[in-house]
Amino acid sequence: MPINPSTNVILSIFPGIDLLGRAFEEEGFTVLRGPDKLWGGDIKNFKPPPGIFEGIIGGSPCQDFSGLNRNPGSYGMQMLLEFTRVVVEAKPEWYLLENVSRVPDIKIPGYQHQRISINALDCGSTQSRNRVFQWGSRNGYALLIERTTRPPKDQQQPICLASEGKAADRRGWADFCAAMDLPRDFDLNGWSLAMKYKMVGQGVPLKMGRTMARAVKGRLWKLDKVKLCNCGCGRLLQGRQRSGATATCRKRIERAKKRDKPG
Repeated sequence: MPINPSTNVILSIFPGIDLLGRAFEEEGFTVLRGPDKLWGGDIKNFKPPPGIFEGIIGGSPCQDFSGLNRNPGSYGMQMLLEFTRVVVEAKPEWYLLENVSRVPDIKIPGYQHQRISINALDCGSTQSRNRVFQWGSRNGYALLIERTTRPPKDQQQPICLASEGKAADRRGWADFCAAMDLPRDFDLNGWSLAMKYKMVGQGVPLKMGRTMARAVKGRLWKLDKVKLCNCGCGRLLQGRQRSGATATCRKRIERAKKRDKPG
């Protein structure tokens, strides 16, 4: 007999210090973590049991897809394929993959796919940090993202980069953690200061992760039953809206059309 996935028990892969998993835990999920190179593990050797997990979350290595990387390699794509393999073998009800804006689509047979672009400012954070989440649902559910009002410009902070720990003008550790929505007294005992900045800076801002976790808990609509913004923001279209939910969305759609136009 097939095993029914345990409600709210999810698997986090490529966890690192797992700020995304921490956000899901704070929203009531039970998170089990897969192997990570940081802790001496290797995702390539990981064989997840089928039918145990309700969902799989993860932020695969993003350096090869970053616009700042002038020498991209193949490792990032290899890890996307490992994410796909784990989903196929584990057979969860849904998956959620986090990465940078240029990450390719990961569409897995048997799952309806939704690509969501979101900024941490829209989740209550004070830093402008764009990320893409790819959602796959075996039952065809949509993620509807509830955004908050952005903080005023004078309260916004520079993005938290993994390299900031090596900068002469870096923020203090407590300020850096606060910008990632972590407690100001958060610490990684025994690690070098540069490594602490790196691991926190590579993570998902906590409020962004919690926004996505709440959306996962609230998945009530089928993707084919709702009208979502064509820019990929995850907003519902209202009334006579046909493609863009906001003025910013419509500008993003126009830019995409111009970029994709032949010639």
